[in-house]
Amino acid sequence: MNTEDQHGRGRTGPRPRRARLLAAAGAAALLLASGLAAPAASAAQQAGNTQQGQEQAQGQGQGHGGKVLTVAVAQSVDSLSPFLAVRLLSTSVSRLMYEYLTNYDPKDAHAVPGLATKWESSPDKLTWTYTIRSNSKWSDGQQVTAEDAAWTFNKMMTDPGAATANGSFVGNFAKVTAPSPAQLVIRLKKPQATMTALDVPIVPKHVWEKVQDFSKFNNDKSFPIVGNGPFVLTDYKPDSYVKLKANKDFWRGAPKFDELVFRYYKDQDAAVAALRKGEVSFVAGSPSLTPAQAASLKGDKDIHVNEGPGRRFYALATNPGAQAKDGTKFGDGDPSLLDERVRHALFMAVDRRTIVDKVFQGHAVQGQGYIPPRFSSYYWQPSAGQDLAYDPAKAGQLLDQAGYRKNADGKRVGKDGKPLNYRVLCHATDPNDKAVGKYLQEWWGKIGVGVSLDCLDNVTDPWLAGKYDLAFDGWSVNPDPDFVLSIHTCAARPQTPKDTGATDNFICDKTYDDLYARQLAEYDPAKRADLVKQMESRLYDLGYMNVMAYPNAVEAYRTDQIKSITTMPSAAGNIYGQDGYWSWWSAVPADSDGSSGGGTSTGVVIGIVAGVVVLGGLAVLFAVRRRSTAEDRE
Repeated sequence: MNTEDQHGRGRTGPRPRRARLLAAAGAAALLLASGLAAPAASAAQQAGNTQQGQEQAQGQGQGHGGKVLTVAVAQSVDSLSPFLAVRLLSTSVSRLMYEYLTNYDPKDAHAVPGLATKWESSPDKLTWTYTIRSNSKWSDGQQVTAEDAAWTFNKMMTDPGAATANGSFVGNFAKVTAPSPAQLVIRLKKPQATMTALDVPIVPKHVWEKVQDFSKFNNDKSFPIVGNGPFVLTDYKPDSYVKLKANKDFWRGAPKFDELVFRYYKDQDAAVAALRKGEVSFVAGSPSLTPAQAASLKGDKDIHVNEGPGRRFYALATNPGAQAKDGTKFGDGDPSLLDERVRHALFMAVDRRTIVDKVFQGHAVQGQGYIPPRFSSYYWQPSAGQDLAYDPAKAGQLLDQAGYRKNADGKRVGKDGKPLNYRVLCHATDPNDKAVGKYLQEWWGKIGVGVSLDCLDNVTDPWLAGKYDLAFDGWSVNPDPDFVLSIHTCAARPQTPKDTGATDNFICDKTYDDLYARQLAEYDPAKRADLVKQMESRLYDLGYMNVMAYPNAVEAYRTDQIKSITTMPSAAGNIYGQDGYWSWWSAVPADSDGSSGGGTSTGVVIGIVAGVVVLGGLAVLFAVRRRSTAEDRE
């Protein structure tokens, strides 16, 4: 999926990365608790006030009496509940609404204070104590305390619905308490290397304790939504827009733009046209601009194209036979794909170099391991004898060995005489899926395998139901890779076929699970990195995931609307979908007097390093997460 963080193109990344998207039927039956948010006009009433002319004016930095930054996105929201959201857009919005215990430095992604000003572990690394800052308040005026954090984690530990998106972070928690308003204590069952990278939005207990069913509550019916992040969500219209206003009382300082709007465009060319007209300030792409779109924008006045090494991978996922944790099999994946030789043959008939050169036109790196080269500590490459390199002849030999020989028509058939013809699930809004799909039809056709592209606006439903053979997949990887690794564990599968899980594509392998448990408990950075690479090697050998490319982050913004904005990493990185809120919090309007230093990474970092406690024996502070498929994960 995509996790653009999930099945949509968050799962791109996504995916991703997943604790799963709500099934359509469940999403339709929202169970709201009375008084969840402060009284406000309904979404319908507020939407009625947003006429097209006003929306365009907002995109040009006008409207509501303040400066507005409008971001064009190619993904819709799956949920505004931080307990359910997995798509890149949704999780990015959560970062703006709620503080996490820790954040990631925009320069190099090491852990820095967030809601916690400092943290320390016991000598046995089983008890972690966090000091909660005293200068953070909820947008309704109430003080944020350690009790809010303790309640958030305990709810995830005891309510399966609340653990949908981020349950992997608390699965090893034994007990969480708040001895005082400023002290949070987490007791672990065994060591856990991700304790400075818990990517879990902390929510206000006094608001969320009124929710009755966390598996169905989408947090999208009453505005403004109470939070403590740099922005407060004020309005939302499904498949249309998300609106947030600057939190003037944010402890790190108020954002420079008064309002931030994420506007959904199903057609990416339409989003690019809106940027040219000045109707939007920024275009993120799906999840990136196509090479043609980027090239066409580079010569335009007042438009800057930003490109940096990507944090995503672009892959083909194979249905391994969808199965729930209770042992029930479901879906209709082709049984031939249960043969590792068949999976390897398919991937050896994929020319990754052509995909990079022709589809991405050089704006990507050829894929190999599961984690992009941007994260050098965890980047893995197969050995010469292990590499499933492009070799159609050898692919044909593997299919022969598996019992799928060519008939008189050149089609591969099994003993039952049935030809191999695979359904490939793709995202209708992603031009890369369609372009690569055409190549697959050509390449696999040469080895006698048929391809039927199933390009849909909604890939979530068939994905979760296991009704696909292969699917275009992708996730956004966080500085700490634990989350995207966790989505391939047996425990990530749904409890029953009717439930949603955190799995990407139902992979369950004991060897992989053992390695996952070992890396999670390993505090030594070098030893942990080695275990992660062993996991990547195992995933590669299984052949269920074929990483074809690591796309660059390619995006654009209007310099006559945005004076400066922080990338991550600051030297050369992405703006949209960061591990943090730095880009939108730091963005400086073009008509600013320049008095603010928030537009550079230097200004961002000042004042946030002093509270960091470097734990004994840890040379690197770990950071975790987010998957993304392009549409969903991210």
